[in-house]
Amino acid sequence: MASSVLEATRAAHEDLERLDRLVVRELQRDPANARDRLFQSHRVHHMLDLVISTSDKLVEIYEDKDGARKDEISTHLTAPVQSDIFPKYYERLKEIRDYHRRNHSARFISETDDYEELLKEEPAIEFTGEEAFGRYLDLHELYNEFINSKFGSLMEYSAYVGTFAQTEKISHSLKATRQYKEYLEHILEYLTSFMYRTEPLQDIDKIFTKLQSEFEEQWANGEVPGWENKGTGKKSESQESAVDLDYYNTVEELVELGPEKLKEALTARALKGGGTVQQRAKRLFLLKHTPLEQLDRKHFAKGDDLKKEIALVEVKMKRLCEILDEVIVRTKENAEKKLTLTYEEMEAEREEEEVQADSESDEEDQQIYNPLKLPMGWDGKPIPYWLYKLHVLVRNSSARYVVTYVVTTVTGGEGIMSAISRSGAISMGCDALEAKALWERIQAKQGLNKWRPDLEEEYEDKDGNIYNKKMYTDLQRQGLI
Repeated sequence: MASSVLEATRAAHEDLERLDRLVVRELQRDPANARDRLFQSHRVHHMLDLVISTSDKLVEIYEDKDGARKDEISTHLTAPVQSDIFPKYYERLKEIRDYHRRNHSARFISETDDYEELLKEEPAIEFTGEEAFGRYLDLHELYNEFINSKFGSLMEYSAYVGTFAQTEKISHSLKATRQYKEYLEHILEYLTSFMYRTEPLQDIDKIFTKLQSEFEEQWANGEVPGWENKGTGKKSESQESAVDLDYYNTVEELVELGPEKLKEALTARALKGGGTVQQRAKRLFLLKHTPLEQLDRKHFAKGDDLKKEIALVEVKMKRLCEILDEVIVRTKENAEKKLTLTYEEMEAEREEEEVQADSESDEEDQQIYNPLKLPMGWDGKPIPYWLYKLHVLVRNSSARYVVTYVVTTVTGGEGIMSAISRSGAISMGCDALEAKALWERIQAKQGLNKWRPDLEEEYEDKDGNIYNKKMYTDLQRQGLI
């Protein structure tokens, strides 16, 4: 029964609907921390893979290359005569009843529980210790490959993290090599792997497909950043100025430039740079009377395809670096910070980050201590007790003037409320004028005890005598001190 084509089709459609509901349920759930958020993305990605594989099976069934679906439909659901339909229906019903009669102890197995387990699984995601579960990049292998190559240079790891995507700083003569291409491919492979592990829902293949179509158009027009007019047979101003052929009248004069200078001039014009010095000079001298576009193709180097491949890998790598810009900045800051830490401090910090990532949770889920049952403020925390007292005053319309006067003219609400409550001459339901007069009396009393700098601020002369500010100023004016 379950092996029939129609039953398999029905089960596949049911699985698609069930997976669709599970994806919605999972995306509606707010993850508690960054680790849970990453697990959520991987679970959704896994369910989407199941949707794709199940859809492929359905497409294969509907294509019906072996004719099994058509035969089953013609056998069980169609008949040459209308009166033969019902006998076939009852014959099929009889088969089903006989099956359950023979297997009366068979238990119905629901696949819903199996699919529910998809929401509980913790995907196995492999990260290195340096990556800290996706917080940082681990570029140490690429860094060692860079500083030990011909196109690389010695620098600190933190400096490399901030500049590894700036390929325009490398000269084109060093780029057009297999070593540089392999280095770029290693970078692209690592960044792609990091994206799949940290952003599983990001469609990288779609990004690369769109990027490649744009690249083909830019390469044909010589507009690829860093590769302008490379491989298109057009000369740039820098290429033309490498060696000015107008100053040379014979091949012998060009030979005097030397092999390296001739090779650089030929490479800049996309011509072959090999051979003896005499052969290089003859090949370059051809351009004196023949335009580059009309030159025989046998003189051109065969590295144009290599340059195009290298340029494409560079474009892809830079696009991924744009997406991972925040991670790159965070990695550089972490590398610079590690320069000032010992090994023990780095290990302690790494363990602290792991604990913090596991215990991180939203502030809304934390229980707030509020024994006085105070109202909640805009930040989700209880308001201060003195502010709560003011809110109580606001409720009484006769005391509204007191609240406005206190808030707009005096700072430090706790001092106001404590001063009024200590006086004992005012209650929450008092008249506004009485409250204002009481506050003015309190201010007058406090004025007597205020600090007076003229009388209380002390100065000392060179003999060690102590004076208050007023006396010291008077004696100084008289020239006595």
